[in-house]
Amino acid sequence: MLDAAIVGMGRWGRVLVESVHGRNDFGAADSDLRAAPSGHRTPAGIRFVAGSTGTPEKARDWAAEKGIRLLGSYAEVLADPAVKAVVLATPHGQHAEQVVQAARAGKHVFVEKPFTLAKADAERAVAACREAGVVMALGHNRRFLPAVAEMKRMLADGALGTLLHVEGQFSGPGALAYKPGMWRADRAESPLGGMGGMGIHMIDMIINLAGRFREVTVRSHARVSTTIDDTTAMLGVLESGATVGFATLALAPRLWRVALFGTAGMLELQTHERLTFQPVEGEGWTRQYPKTDIEAAELAAFAAAVRGEAPYPLPVEDAIHGVAVFEAMIGAAASGSSYAVA
Repeated sequence: MLDAAIVGMGRWGRVLVESVHGRNDFGAADSDLRAAPSGHRTPAGIRFVAGSTGTPEKARDWAAEKGIRLLGSYAEVLADPAVKAVVLATPHGQHAEQVVQAARAGKHVFVEKPFTLAKADAERAVAACREAGVVMALGHNRRFLPAVAEMKRMLADGALGTLLHVEGQFSGPGALAYKPGMWRADRAESPLGGMGGMGIHMIDMIINLAGRFREVTVRSHARVSTTIDDTTAMLGVLESGATVGFATLALAPRLWRVALFGTAGMLELQTHERLTFQPVEGEGWTRQYPKTDIEAAELAAFAAAVRGEAPYPLPVEDAIHGVAVFEAMIGAAASGSSYAVA
């Protein structure tokens, strides 16, 4: 069992804890356990035993309810011999240094996205984990969707022919709740508006499905919002030569959509479960996949990687490249020109 600490107990930190809480007891109710594809019930392999947060008075009762020892600081978490791993649900700008500190303390580390805001910081964090021999996992949870696995399989099997173009959008109304003083409303923490909270997930999805980026051109502005950019759009080119059209809107209805267009057919995933395939010739289909607890899945995969059972399914090279794309998008938006992805 991997005993972990949650660092950051805001909304998302609590989501992560709740996703695996009670899932390591074989006597628990079925609703509290994760179903494996075989139909057997399997434990999550990770439990939260300690944690810290910037506002402990707001988290004290919740932490006690979950059996989490609330420590006074991140330094205390890293000094605790009972903690073998840390899960970081903290502001983006803190991630790089927190990962480095965790590695130096010999703790495995799961870090929420965005990994960092600069490629050099991502490389430094990965190097520290490699030097310490600890596992580092990045929380791009959509990699664990069954429909995404099917998209990857079909693309690899040639069902789409030559990939020509990718369209991606991840939008939502989250910025409606942003108020001055909130870290997500800080432009230093949320460059390009919805990219930090939403759009970076779609960048990782495009990398996962279609490969690495070569260059990007970006328009990003605040049409309505008084805190962050509410509209961010990108035209990109992948290393394969396929083009990308991408948008993330921070003041719009929630939408997750990724589509792959090839010479032989197209695939479109709308929401996390509805996948449509349309070949150039013949009948297409639409399939509805079961809902998946992707937060539980990613934390279970992290625990499995720590145990040496299987590599975490998001290579650190992809994690670094995702940051490089984000950094290039920031530069392209500021300059009004195309930026190469380093």
